[in-house]
Amino acid sequence: MRGPVAGNGRPPLEVDREVPGLLVKFGDYPLHHGGVGAVRSLGRLGVPMYAITEDPYTPAAASRYLRRAFVWPTSGTEEPARLVDGLLRIGRRIGRPAVLVPTDEEAAVVLAEHQEALAGPFLLPRVEASLPRRLASKQGLHELCLEHGIPTPATAFPLSYADVVAFAETARFPVVAKNREAFLRRARPAVCGTTRIATRQGLLGLARDWGERPGVILQEYLPREHAEDWIVHAYFDRDATPLAMFTGVKVRSWPPHAGMTAHAYVVDNPELADLAARFIKQIGFTGIIDLDLRYDRRDGRYKLLDFNPRMGAQFRLFENESGVDVVRAMHLDLTGRPVPEGEQRAGHRYVVENIDLPALLAYRRSGRTTPHAPPRASGTELAWFAGDDPLPFLTMLARCVRPGARHVYQLWRANRRTGNTRSGG
Repeated sequence: MRGPVAGNGRPPLEVDREVPGLLVKFGDYPLHHGGVGAVRSLGRLGVPMYAITEDPYTPAAASRYLRRAFVWPTSGTEEPARLVDGLLRIGRRIGRPAVLVPTDEEAAVVLAEHQEALAGPFLLPRVEASLPRRLASKQGLHELCLEHGIPTPATAFPLSYADVVAFAETARFPVVAKNREAFLRRARPAVCGTTRIATRQGLLGLARDWGERPGVILQEYLPREHAEDWIVHAYFDRDATPLAMFTGVKVRSWPPHAGMTAHAYVVDNPELADLAARFIKQIGFTGIIDLDLRYDRRDGRYKLLDFNPRMGAQFRLFENESGVDVVRAMHLDLTGRPVPEGEQRAGHRYVVENIDLPALLAYRRSGRTTPHAPPRASGTELAWFAGDDPLPFLTMLARCVRPGARHVYQLWRANRRTGNTRSGG
């Protein structure tokens, strides 16, 4: 059944409301605004929405657009066979094929590597099975960038504490440490997300806790005063052709300068869009992407920092004139519907309410600006609050006090011990 959905004077999107969507997440992170955005995005079109949640009281579970939450606590460290069996059980309970929407790297990897088993009860992009795991791996991504001529920061892959010591002897500080593999960041995380390390002593202090085989990469830090953070979100069809492509600039993140997007703008950047499209075509990826790049003013190049082979948390920043975002593009394409073209809504901004205020205070102290950010927004998309769906915002407020205080305390301890600046991105 096709459901025309009109709005803002534009032609309606012809969605198939007989095909539901299922939000797939593995790991314990209930305060995830991207999941709420996906439920609202398809739910507002009349698509029945389901979601895997940690408990019945997450913001996504509170959305008026969610038909049912499947409470399934996971850590992201389970055996893939167990996760696939759980998904198949949920598929039987839904009772009809559903489009899968992964919100984390672990989910994207499991779906790709077991797509044959999942293809009956679910609709998902058909991608080379090993590719999402390689892209989610910091080492695998770096190797792909070198192979295809994509600029990326200088990176080292220490295999022992001695390698870290040798790196520290010649490195220019600060440097950045990241967990090397997606699954290990939950099972045996070496660092809490991207970590900026200010000194040699700070690096060696952290490295003593990494064991005999450090599960990290050490990367050149691109100074904020000489750089600008950009993001690309897109959906690619089975021929690795972009059906929806968006570019934007990140103004603030939390923790500052390396974490999750707190405030961003849509900014047209044809050069960046071409770089992303060319890379995706070369590697043959199919599905949704979320790329983080940093423009280095010292050499005039965009350097790829992260490749997320799934929906990004801030994807609702981007929508074209036809009302298409990347999640809607995927649902339309996988159900055999055309994906309407259109220019992106340039100047639009995205604000994550619970993290943008502390980020604003931190960035004001630093005095750094984002030259490509427009002077004023043409419109604003809030991550949590929506007049037609207020309960996720209220649920977020009720749940964020204790985790927020704990995160601030962890940052304080880390800074006191090593002088590092951590992020949870």
